Amino acid sequence: MTSYPIRQFGCRRDNFGVLLHDAATGNTLSIDAPEEAPILQALEREGWRLTHILTTHHHDDHVAANLALKDRFGVEIIGPEAERARIPGIDRGVRGGDRFTIGSLAIEVIDTPGHTAGHVSYFVPGANALFAADALFSLGCGRLFEGDAATMWDSLQRLRVLPDETMLYCGHEYTATNARFALDVDPGNLLLQERVKEVEGLRVRGEATLPVELGREKRTNPFLRADDPELQAAFDRTGQDPVAVFAALREKRNGY
Repeated sequence: MTSYPIRQFGCRRDNFGVLLHDAATGNTLSIDAPEEAPILQALEREGWRLTHILTTHHHDDHVAANLALKDRFGVEIIGPEAERARIPGIDRGVRGGDRFTIGSLAIEVIDTPGHTAGHVSYFVPGANALFAADALFSLGCGRLFEGDAATMWDSLQRLRVLPDETMLYCGHEYTATNARFALDVDPGNLLLQERVKEVEGLRVRGEATLPVELGREKRTNPFLRADDPELQAAFDRTGQDPVAVFAALREKRNGY
């Protein structure tokens, strides 16, 4: 069985850095590049050499180390074609629906605009991993800086259809605040209550709340459930259009 170890670690104030390694070929991918030093430290701990960066979107806290890492390792930088002009050092642009391989890793690109206009996520079935950056957070979703509610709702539905056992990796450690918000709008959800307790315990111990199974998110994340009658009832939006429900959730979260 092919081995694809994944290492997650903190960067900047609350970003996550993530390395994905192909043991068969030695290729190592960084999902975004928030900060050079933590990435170098993680590579040194593992004895890996960086070969690629998979960029999800153009925000500085996801591309800040692109050029430094490219200068150091000669990496290939892959990112959304729609944001090519705003991604430092990009070599190859990709679009939703694209599939490509790096070594023995098969990678699928999913369009997830909303947070930014060209945001993409990467699904790696062989590693059982979804790298959603700032489109989908545990118990939350990204702010709508360059898109509207309809666009982001469509994006999240593309992620929601992935297998339940997929492990979700996100761009930031926002889960504790998201958990409080989710419980506020959906207080009777027993599975959510369990997740909130788990998150509180992890944070008290200084541990990361990610990755998390996508199946759990489908049942507890209000932003994935705008069309769920139970969530709509809890949020006093019974029978409303899911986009309107999603927009109301996002607006409430903005001020939370």
